[in-house]
Amino acid sequence: MSGIIIDEADGLPSSSIYRNRFGSLLRAYSLIGYSPERDYRYVEDNRALRALHPAVLAEVEAGIAQAGAHTEQLPSGLIKINHEFSASIVIVRCAMADSGTCRWHIRFDASLLPDITIVARMGETNRDILDYYILPSMDMTTERLRLAEANGVSLDCYRFDNLDYLFELCQRINLQEVA
Repeated sequence: MSGIIIDEADGLPSSSIYRNRFGSLLRAYSLIGYSPERDYRYVEDNRALRALHPAVLAEVEAGIAQAGAHTEQLPSGLIKINHEFSASIVIVRCAMADSGTCRWHIRFDASLLPDITIVARMGETNRDILDYYILPSMDMTTERLRLAEANGVSLDCYRFDNLDYLFELCQRINLQEVA
């Protein structure tokens, strides 16, 4: 039974009661020995990824600060860097294709219009970050992007093992020193 069916049934507590009491409907079902036919592991993966987002945000902000730059969290969820450009942080889970290969589906939030999107691509188990993509909005012309393990130079040129490149981009340089 889905949360909607439970909520519409007379004489039953709302589905939120089950979620609060057992952690989730799936957890309540497992306690009574029910195993749904559909694989709902992605629900737990998504919950873990949402919990990971603040840590990734903190890592980005700390690295930018260490590079001597400034960040500001905007009410929209974006971060403003050096009062000059905005960035969105997206964590994408690994989904197994029928062929057994990993796929990642990125949805860009067109309403926020960040100047860059920092994508943390999760590994096969969705427990650790595999790598990062730093995607400038001017080069991303679709609302969705699908990544494979290897994507060709047109996309993999934005791929990085860590965020050091981003931190370098954010550094302020005195123009008198450069000249």
